[in-house]
Amino acid sequence: MKLMIVDDSMVIREKITQILENEDFELVGTAKNGVEAVEQYKEHKPAVMTLDITMPLMDGIETIQAIMDVDDSVRILVISALADKATLINAMKLGAYGFLCKPFNDIDLAEALEELVEDLI
Repeated sequence: MKLMIVDDSMVIREKITQILENEDFELVGTAKNGVEAVEQYKEHKPAVMTLDITMPLMDGIETIQAIMDVDDSVRILVISALADKATLINAMKLGAYGFLCKPFNDIDLAEALEELVEDLI
């Protein structure tokens, strides 16, 4: 299953990439902001996306809106240190499927991604 990682932190992008090496996902792109994410999404059409909220140029909320305008079937897992309820509710209303708080461990991410796609497999 195609997956894209969107986070302004290279450390987080690399951590997610390493965790996914043992999972059934094909990494098709990484982006450090929402603008890059939308461009790459249009090119690669991943089924699943991990997405940070706080990023430069276009934040995660704006990115969810833009991606949903292109394809509302993508499964977005928001991974963010912003754990306030308003942000979570807004992200879910716009089309995100799940939310994982930073910091997270390998098991947390693997379980969140499994839940995200369990009905697609």
